[in-house]
Amino acid sequence: MATQTAVQTYKNLVNGQWVDSVSGATFENANPADASEIVGRFQASVEEDAVRAIEAAERAFPAWRGTSPSRRAEILYKAADLLEAGLEQYAEELTREEGKTLGSSRMEVRRSAQTLRYYASEGLNIAGETLPSDDPTTFVYTKKEPLGVVTVITPWNFPLSIPARKIAPALVAGNTVVFKPASDTPLIALRLVQALHDAGLPAGAINFITGSASRTGAPLVTHPAVKAVTFTGSTGAGEHINRSVRLSTRVQLELGGKNPLLVMEDADIEQAAELAIKGGFELTGQACTGTSRVIVMDAVHDRFVEALVAQTRQLRIGSGLQPGVDVGPLANASQLSNVLDYVEIGKSEGAELVYGGERLTEGDYAKGYYVRPAIFTQVKPDMRIAQEEIFGPVISVIRATSFREAMRIANDVQFGLSAAICTFDPDRVQHFIDNIQAGVVKVNRTTTGNAYNAPFGGLKMSSTATYRESGRGALEFYTQIKSVYHGVKNVD
Repeated sequence: MATQTAVQTYKNLVNGQWVDSVSGATFENANPADASEIVGRFQASVEEDAVRAIEAAERAFPAWRGTSPSRRAEILYKAADLLEAGLEQYAEELTREEGKTLGSSRMEVRRSAQTLRYYASEGLNIAGETLPSDDPTTFVYTKKEPLGVVTVITPWNFPLSIPARKIAPALVAGNTVVFKPASDTPLIALRLVQALHDAGLPAGAINFITGSASRTGAPLVTHPAVKAVTFTGSTGAGEHINRSVRLSTRVQLELGGKNPLLVMEDADIEQAAELAIKGGFELTGQACTGTSRVIVMDAVHDRFVEALVAQTRQLRIGSGLQPGVDVGPLANASQLSNVLDYVEIGKSEGAELVYGGERLTEGDYAKGYYVRPAIFTQVKPDMRIAQEEIFGPVISVIRATSFREAMRIANDVQFGLSAAICTFDPDRVQHFIDNIQAGVVKVNRTTTGNAYNAPFGGLKMSSTATYRESGRGALEFYTQIKSVYHGVKNVD
């Protein structure tokens, strides 16, 4: 699978074999905490590699579809065990290539193993239904069947858990998979594929290619054998996929967010600040459900800002491999540039930068993509920093004079992924739940995080708003319904 050199070169998995790209080229993956450290070399795949992977998945589909549900479950259970057995190695590798803290990486490895086990169990419950018939000689029922080849395209911010929650239900339902991870985090994605492969998946049931979307993406979306595409990433890329797929190809898109946290007058201010920091600065702000807007009632605005700044000052910034670090580097140079640009945009729009926002370059920070978490006040709801997804550690604090105004501000963006409120007023809680335009709603909890057994997805431009990920409902995307009318003899 890998060539033993000073820097390992990793291969694609196509039809059960670890192979080089037909391009003969590779690309390097660097550690965002120290860009001079190369994590590994990976195949710079091209469209021909994608086509070969799709064709292998298509050939493997009939046999995998015919594999018993208990055997599919057995393979997922074993893959989960393999992930957990490599916990420390995989967590370190994840941190080295993505930048998040080692504690967060360990949680992601464990979470991914839990997800595999969850779908191993749920796969045994895929069922149709029987229906009453006016004709006593006709037995009417439905059965659920797999689609065929599923393309899985994932981002770099949760490079193990997002693929796991897409690939596990696809496989357990009887589909075959072609998986292309983000080029910033191919190693941990490979570890998931390796676990599934070593657990006994037959050749072609899962295929893995690395490389840029511009050189591999077209067949992954448009090839006639591809029956479904599941994608998590930017709204722009999602819109392009949605326009490109064939009419008969299912699409599942989980896209951007501009998630609000509302802080009411009766909120526990210290807890609210803690939730804002956890949602906005943990994972260096690089979560689609991250808290990017905090809408605070006027009566507690100043107290909240004081608590937010005081708690943010206590955060330790550094390499995720170091103990005690709270905020790691941004994932790559492009992310760093984007965050710094938005800090300047915020200042130019008239918002007040009350803390952070500068790049850190001294000492241990010199070779990494570090920025101090930024807090803006005096933010108007129509400013770009309050409307556009930044995907970095930048929080905009917006003052509201009434609950009605706070709700209006919260909903007045193009996204609708996650939203939270801090209050103990039951009437406001219920109004918030009923009227917030978001697919994930939290009360006295951070905007980030979701249970692997609960549906996940957004509204408006955050999602295709069709099939949800996670939970039992995720299996609906990977199955199709066949209605059966079975005629029988009338024995009377």
